[in-house]
Amino acid sequence: MNLATLEKSIYDLITETSTNLPKDVRRAIKAAKEAENAGTRAAMSLDTITNNIVMAEDNVSPICQDTGLPTFKIKTPIGVNQLEIKDIIKKAITQATKDAKLRPNSVDSLTGENSGDNLGEGVPVVKFEQWEKDYIEMKLILKGGGCENKNIQYSLPCELEGLGRAGRDLDGIRKCILHSVYQAQGQGCSAGFIGVGIGGDRSSGYDLAKEQLFRSVDDVNPNIDLAKLEDYIVKTSNTFGIGTMGFGGEATLLGCKIGVMHRIPASFYVSVAYNCWAYRRMAIDLNPETGEIINWHYQDGEKITFKDDAQEDTPKKEVVKLTAPITEEQIRALNVGDVVSITGRMYTGRDAIHHHLMGEGVEAPVDLNGQIIYHCGPVMAKDENDNWVVKAAGPTTSIREEPYQGDIMKRYGIRAVIGKGGMGPKTLKALEEHGGVYLNAIGGAAQYYADCIKSVDGVDLMEFGIPEAMWHLGVEDFTAVVTMDSHGNSLHADVDKSSLEKLAKHAERVF
Repeated sequence: MNLATLEKSIYDLITETSTNLPKDVRRAIKAAKEAENAGTRAAMSLDTITNNIVMAEDNVSPICQDTGLPTFKIKTPIGVNQLEIKDIIKKAITQATKDAKLRPNSVDSLTGENSGDNLGEGVPVVKFEQWEKDYIEMKLILKGGGCENKNIQYSLPCELEGLGRAGRDLDGIRKCILHSVYQAQGQGCSAGFIGVGIGGDRSSGYDLAKEQLFRSVDDVNPNIDLAKLEDYIVKTSNTFGIGTMGFGGEATLLGCKIGVMHRIPASFYVSVAYNCWAYRRMAIDLNPETGEIINWHYQDGEKITFKDDAQEDTPKKEVVKLTAPITEEQIRALNVGDVVSITGRMYTGRDAIHHHLMGEGVEAPVDLNGQIIYHCGPVMAKDENDNWVVKAAGPTTSIREEPYQGDIMKRYGIRAVIGKGGMGPKTLKALEEHGGVYLNAIGGAAQYYADCIKSVDGVDLMEFGIPEAMWHLGVEDFTAVVTMDSHGNSLHADVDKSSLEKLAKHAERVF
């Protein structure tokens, strides 16, 4: 095999997966956009999402800044050197990371050190299988942490909030899958897709669930009962009112694919792999002699470009202009539902920064009084003058910072936090006491927000790695929605409560 050709083919697969959504996913997003009510927060979010898809393709840059943990599933003819392929995959991953097609995401679980090249113990994940066909099939999925954290596994029988007992039968499976959609809320960047694995053990069940994510959105399950269940889950989930980003709306789930395997008598697992709207999976067929790509998967049907798809007549909500530093008076004038546009300076801060800032006697590297913290781990690159530039910069899931956020805001005088998916009661209470606000940006819209960032004015705490460092960003017209205000109101809590009530309407047996 020509190893140089193979490396280029794998590099192209990585780039295409990271930057260009497949046709079937685009069609599902377009259908969701057309079904949404004009002028709503959900419609605004879908406008941003579709703009972002176009920008990522045009810029050949990551759709979402969290490029996940690359997972390859490969089928090879007998006699193909799998060790050689794995070595070439690592080389292609390293180059794609250098070229900012992937964010450096491989972190030592014990030391917290980022390898910087997406390699490490067990990373990337590469799983081989032999088959009798005469070509290599290589699948890749880039599944970010926000949706990965909303994966869930049920052991039947069990009790489910809102739905009661789920037994060891098809109806119990139904309840588990519905509950999995409810519990994700907007934290997994809804509207999303789910793969479900029925049976197996704890590990093989999750493998089966993730394998379902490689199916086409448009296919029909050959098992009649599972085909009916897949259709039911999508239709029912879209009555929950969770909507895009958890803002409420018509589109909560865009696809459900279910697989089944045998189990042992004592165990009955239902495993759910949740995937965000930025459904980045691709597959190619390779010539085993030359390493050339002979076929791309997911290319059937019309490709939606979205370029002429803007909702020109969508009513525009009045926007509140903010410039950092922000005063408490300005913050307390904001209410849930307000749309804000930020110009000036903001600072990124994720898990490592929050943990660091909570340390005894620790001082912030900059004066954060009146400032904005952005829950973001950007994709960064150096330009020809050795200056940092932002290649992708969407929000990360905020709930991970719940143990720290309120205390940090009070301690350092931070007035606004930007992220996605909302935060919990501890942060909400702190916002009310301190005079703070939580702003929800559109998850996955990494190109849209990168375009709002006009300068990188500095960086601190680089020892935590590029995604976890504190970047000083100069922004213009950075748009987000107030979803938790200083008056004790939380859109996320409201949507959670109303969607639970709607979930409970489906407790009676259906299958």
